[in-house]
Amino acid sequence: MPAYATFDDSRFPVVFVRFTGATATDENFQAYLDQLHGAYQRRQPFTYLFDATDASLPGFKYQKMQADWLKKNEQLMKEYCQGTAYVIPSAMVRTILRGIFSLQKQPVPYAILPGKEEATEWCEERMQPA
Repeated sequence: MPAYATFDDSRFPVVFVRFTGATATDENFQAYLDQLHGAYQRRQPFTYLFDATDASLPGFKYQKMQADWLKKNEQLMKEYCQGTAYVIPSAMVRTILRGIFSLQKQPVPYAILPGKEEATEWCEERMQPA
């Protein structure tokens, strides 16, 4: 089963998530949702950077699963996630993201940025002391 997304926390507190382009299945999408918990296990502030450059379009079932994950983990996100940056060149994938957020509001600050460099800078700025 090809992974739906890969995770790289080598530059923590910025955690990079890259969507592989694999078609969502029950198994690989659930594995992706399960892996989202990894950064929270550190119990430290962090940011997520989602690179959707190669993302496939998830069906409504998977959009709903993502929205449910956001709702279920809202308090955990508010406690540790300082923000989420998205690199989404595809207008269709941006529409999907808006659809997910219409099902469940994103509970932390987020930005949709044109490239990985800008998204990384945004994430790093979120981690600066107030």
